[in-house]
Amino acid sequence: MTGRRSSWTLAAFAAPCLPLAALGLPLVVYLPEYYVSELGLSLSVVGSAFLLVRLADIILDPILGGMMDRTRTRIGRFRPWLAAGAPVLMIAAFALFMAKPGVGPLYLWLSLLVCYLGYSMAVLSHTAWGAVLSPDYQQRSRVYGWWSAGNVVGMILVLLLPPLLAIAFKGDHAAGIHAMGWFIIVLLPLTFVLAMTVVGEKNVPPVKHEAGFKQYLGLIKRPSVQKLLLADLLMGLAPGISGALFFFFFERIKGFDKATAGIMLLVYFVAALGGSPIWPAVAKRLGKHRALAIAAVVYAVFQVASVFIPRGFSVIGVVSLILAGLPYSAAPLLVRSMMADIGDEERLASGVDRTGLLYAVVNGTVKLGHALAIGVFLLLAQLGFDPKAPSAQGDAALIGLFGFVPAVLALLVCAIILRYRLDATAHAEIRRQLDERDAAEPLPSPSPEPHVSPLLAPKPAAE
Repeated sequence: MTGRRSSWTLAAFAAPCLPLAALGLPLVVYLPEYYVSELGLSLSVVGSAFLLVRLADIILDPILGGMMDRTRTRIGRFRPWLAAGAPVLMIAAFALFMAKPGVGPLYLWLSLLVCYLGYSMAVLSHTAWGAVLSPDYQQRSRVYGWWSAGNVVGMILVLLLPPLLAIAFKGDHAAGIHAMGWFIIVLLPLTFVLAMTVVGEKNVPPVKHEAGFKQYLGLIKRPSVQKLLLADLLMGLAPGISGALFFFFFERIKGFDKATAGIMLLVYFVAALGGSPIWPAVAKRLGKHRALAIAAVVYAVFQVASVFIPRGFSVIGVVSLILAGLPYSAAPLLVRSMMADIGDEERLASGVDRTGLLYAVVNGTVKLGHALAIGVFLLLAQLGFDPKAPSAQGDAALIGLFGFVPAVLALLVCAIILRYRLDATAHAEIRRQLDERDAAEPLPSPSPEPHVSPLLAPKPAAE
């Protein structure tokens, strides 16, 4: 038995990724620039707000993760938290995306605080839920492959809104931002309900164990966790920096208008969607850590190449962005699949299921990467870049931060992750020992809910 779920089940599981990614992308790419260019807040005020609120939000993760590990309800550990996050996110999306000119720093700070609270609840519970859908090394890559594809589809859909509005209704940039907000608000309840009704969650018996900052720090001390977290931080920071600077780079350096730059960003994420099935296949053949190393090198090469594409729209520019976009899906799906394997390693060593805390660890890393990526606005301002006044010094800083810094970070990922040791062979031995122990001391755990799609028998040619 490989723990293989049906494609329909995994598609339903990935559905919440649509509004979550549709919110997460503008938080890095669109909203900071929008609050500067359209709503009149300064670059330093916006950079500070997005950076500091995101850093403060990291403190929530071990608290929420520990609470999820201790949660026991009729519908499981993680789904109640997913449901609770939806209304919080709907309120925050309205506040952030419907803001009018004249709002001040306090409005932005409060809106971001509410947003990141709901985002933490939803993303952490959803990704941790995915870890318990299958115990198999390869099938976990498939689970998070669907998860990654859902995220990229959500990004693509939200990116389509501004150009479609501009073409169909002659809407301006502000109208596109408002449309993003309504898209998120409508999809949140629909997709969350779909996932929670189609995909069940196997209940586990009540356990009495501590799950707080001490245990959170203990997990971070594990060598396998440290390597994975550092790789995830750098591989998230690299496209986070280039994403935050995307519109500045293509408008100032490459001479695009905002609509054309938006199309180029759309091309990038369509390529990322194409990469979603590629990286699980590479991982199956070479191992997850080697697949991640390959993705990092490909990203580094073509991120630098984007600096040298000609000004204006060109076939070379489109091809370069496609090749740079293909590795985008690799780190999110592979790291989360690998973290599920570490969860087995931790349960074998300690006897405790710390799925919630483990995904709090990786969720905190993602937040730190996004916060540092937005913080690049502060560095860019210090280096002389002014969004309204071109200068040779400012433009050189923009080129360096957009093209070369992310490439260096990606090459560091390759060097780090090749030293990772929890591969398919090591995980198979961990699972063997866990299965033997569980058979000797069976847990009084009920079966999955009746509506849960059952585990499928392995096919002759496994996916």
